[in-house]
Amino acid sequence: MSQFLIQHYLSNLDRIRSVSGATRESVVREAFKDLLKQWGRQHDLVFIAEHEHITPARDRCYVDGALLHEIRVPFGYWEAKDTADDLDAEIEKKKRKGYPQDNIIFEDSQKAVLIQNRQETMRCEMADAPRFEKLMGLFFSYERKEIAEFRRAVEQFKIDLPAVLGALRSKIDDAHKSNAAYQAAEAKFLKHAQETINTLVGTADVREMLIQHILTEEIFAKVFDESEFHTHNNIAKELYALEGTFFTGGLKKQTLRALDPYYAAIRSSAVQITSHAEKQTFLKVIYENFYKVYNAKAADRLGVVYTPNEIVRFMIQGAEWLCHKHFERGLIDRNVEILDPATGTGTFITELIDHFRGDRKKLAYKYAEELHANEVAILPYYVANLNIEATYAAITNQYSEFQNLCFVDTLDNVSPLGLRAGHQHDLFASFTEENVKRVKRQNARKISVIIGNPPYNANQQNENDNNKNREYPKIDELIRNSYIKASEAQKTKVYDMYARFFRWASDRLDINGDGIIAFITNRSFIDRRTFDGFRKVVAQEFNEIWIVDLGGDVRANPRLSGTTHNVFGIQTGVAISFFVRRKGRKGCVIRYARRGEEDLAEDKLAYLASNRIDSIDFEEITPDKHHTWINQNENDFDSFLPVADKETKATNNRGKDRAIFKQYSLGISTNRDEWLYDEDRQTLTSKVKLLAAEYRKPVEDDDFPSTIKWSETLKRRKKSGAAEPFDAGRIRKTSYRPFSPVWLYLSELYIDRPGLSDVFFPAGQSNVAICFSDVASRSNYCVLAVDGPADLHFGAAIDAYQQIARFRYVDGERIDNVTDWSLNRFREFYEKGKGKRKRPITKDAIFHYVYAVLYDPIYRSSYASNLKREFARIPFYADFWTWAEWGQALMDLHLNFETAQPHTLSRIDVPDKKARAAKVDPRPILRSDREAGSVAVDTETTLSGIPAQAWEYVLGNRSAIDWVLDQHKEKTPRDPVIREKFDSYRFAAHKEAMIDLLGRVTTVSLETVKIVTAMRELERPAVPGMNTARDIDL
Repeated sequence: MSQFLIQHYLSNLDRIRSVSGATRESVVREAFKDLLKQWGRQHDLVFIAEHEHITPARDRCYVDGALLHEIRVPFGYWEAKDTADDLDAEIEKKKRKGYPQDNIIFEDSQKAVLIQNRQETMRCEMADAPRFEKLMGLFFSYERKEIAEFRRAVEQFKIDLPAVLGALRSKIDDAHKSNAAYQAAEAKFLKHAQETINTLVGTADVREMLIQHILTEEIFAKVFDESEFHTHNNIAKELYALEGTFFTGGLKKQTLRALDPYYAAIRSSAVQITSHAEKQTFLKVIYENFYKVYNAKAADRLGVVYTPNEIVRFMIQGAEWLCHKHFERGLIDRNVEILDPATGTGTFITELIDHFRGDRKKLAYKYAEELHANEVAILPYYVANLNIEATYAAITNQYSEFQNLCFVDTLDNVSPLGLRAGHQHDLFASFTEENVKRVKRQNARKISVIIGNPPYNANQQNENDNNKNREYPKIDELIRNSYIKASEAQKTKVYDMYARFFRWASDRLDINGDGIIAFITNRSFIDRRTFDGFRKVVAQEFNEIWIVDLGGDVRANPRLSGTTHNVFGIQTGVAISFFVRRKGRKGCVIRYARRGEEDLAEDKLAYLASNRIDSIDFEEITPDKHHTWINQNENDFDSFLPVADKETKATNNRGKDRAIFKQYSLGISTNRDEWLYDEDRQTLTSKVKLLAAEYRKPVEDDDFPSTIKWSETLKRRKKSGAAEPFDAGRIRKTSYRPFSPVWLYLSELYIDRPGLSDVFFPAGQSNVAICFSDVASRSNYCVLAVDGPADLHFGAAIDAYQQIARFRYVDGERIDNVTDWSLNRFREFYEKGKGKRKRPITKDAIFHYVYAVLYDPIYRSSYASNLKREFARIPFYADFWTWAEWGQALMDLHLNFETAQPHTLSRIDVPDKKARAAKVDPRPILRSDREAGSVAVDTETTLSGIPAQAWEYVLGNRSAIDWVLDQHKEKTPRDPVIREKFDSYRFAAHKEAMIDLLGRVTTVSLETVKIVTAMRELERPAVPGMNTARDIDL
């Protein structure tokens, strides 16, 4: 990789010289800057141009570039000079000025000089690629002592913290039982909380807050030199008083001694940071890493991730411009009250303070009266308080307490929305009288601008984790009566934190009518089908909407990397949005801009740093009738026959059927796959018997045992007294993933949502169903016929899948699931043909015809956006029977894959001598190489000779071949009980069966691709439609 980067740099440099005709530093240095960025990215280093450096004489200088560690400690520097300059003389000048000499490259595009620890380490001609590569290698192999110590300390912190936490909790529990002073302070503290807002706060909650307070005191004091913070802040004072009743002197020192290396590493790293802004970033990263070690579940639930400053500044500038544009006032002007409802570490407020620094008088008023922020977790609350007050002090040279930071859960604070709050929440809302006054003061204000980054997490995998995001009854009711009520989606669930904050903010602005919301959030609201109601409502409630779509949705585009392409380094796409409301105005203008899909995160941030909302080229959007904003299609999809719809499913009147299939269903959602699926029938039997035994045990005070996986549904069934005896007849073969049948215990009790499995596939009855991607799927459209139940995530773990079956069973009676209405539509249409009718259209033929159309590559391409928003609709193609026969051929292939003739694969076995000497099985690899047409099975066996065409058969997010490999891998179970008692799967026992299956699926893939290719090559109009059938020969 390093050789490639060097060659790319030299080529880029030559190109710049040729095009520009210049050799000036300002021109040619761009090539070296790109080299540093790309090389630094491999080491998780951030490149900063014109980096500020404080010299030993306390003067400021600016190096051309610096690479920083994540915690903002400098790694190395770069200084470029003109070719005409005397490089050595220039180096001496920079040394005298106090430029850094610990790890810096000086270069003039011809020579490079590396200085490390104040000594010249190496110099070379940059055209000498091997020597230049060596110099760069030395530069990037440098490691600061402080960084090495910090990394070791963080790893040791992970090891030592649990013991310290245990000791702290024990000492607090002892004080709670026997220390009168502690008991009095705790009772006072608890009484404030319970009487003011939250009756559910208990002593355990107080204990956790106190622990966080104790552990972080040292960090804040050493980074910001704020040793008195804990005695001045209104929340900290109460906790400090509580701490002082039992945890002082030798006891405190002894208990925290194990964490001394961590604190020492933070101190030594902090010394390297002289810029106040970089100190803020350093503290945010420390906080983020600390929280994830201290309480990973809380970090996940609260959405612990900070917002890059480039984004914050862009949003502030955007809100400023919109405020002037619509209200002829600036953010700093009086009566423009600004609220960050989820302030986290205070980044938005600190940047606003910096934004206002040009007018100290107005800043002082704004700081004291019209800047507001809320935070719900104690650690970020502390960090925010420090950041905000320190930023203000750095600008004004005077300390002033920030009295508008509230310790409150914004979504519970519904009184300013005209709702009664009640006592529903289980997080802290207020602990001191001072804090209550702050909340009431904020609630009385008319908020004009709401800006921030709402928490991102909305889901929990396991009810046992007790990490579920909270319910907010009042806000959720507002959502039901607005976004959900307006939705036409088949399945609408808009209770994620982003939607909640949008709903809260929209209603909070209603107090004065005018206002602006500026949020950075998940981008799902832009184009996901489930947000159609949201899009409809916001277009009614606001007059202008501006969206900057930053992309980065890794789940929708597997080619992307969260760490490389997403501005937050996460899997979910991100967007910045501005919503403007003008009192008395009607109508809504929606403007949309998007960054390139392949843009790197650093390029997106650089774009935001160098552009403002008024300089971006936005596209004006006119929503269609489905409230679609982007990827609209002007086609004839609506005129086709729907495969299924909820009206036809719901009606008992056949005369009202208006779809091809009467019933459809989501796949099976067990919510405990590891307990109810298994490759081995006997292992599954043992798992289910243990599950049943644990389920039957009595439960007191909602204390559900963690030995099995609970969900809300299973808990509810347990409370209602639901029971079910073990029945071996419930064990059924099921399609868990494509071409991956496994055993399932088809239980009415333990499966959360079985769908219509009992209607489509009752025991002892045969049937065939077509699985297809549900609306809003992010992976490739997937269709596959199955002859038994299928899992909800059949074709991709991130998406849901629906089923339409050939028949359905009611009380043992088989009923046709293809409607008479659709049969009549097909017959009526094709009777219009001029050709001679050779055979009547049947429901079996329609079933096969539908399957073929869903495999048609032209159809999938032409209606790709439609298929992400609604169920498929089926056109009438000119030659019905050609398509029906293709569909039947495909269905036969896919249903009988286990008996298909295996494709001949070449096999090479080379003994793994180490494994055999150790008397262990070869290590499974199960990795495919599409270009080579091969599969590395394990450390002994390689298969080759897989034709290139076979890889073209893709279902969801993998080829059929890769599905076989993936489902045969050894995977460590997540459930601790399953991991301990039932982790018996070993690939070696299934190796030969897998190789045999791979040959058969290769055949199925080749034959499928052959039929799909014939579909593509069929002569027909460019876009299929209802009007394409004219001269039809049946």
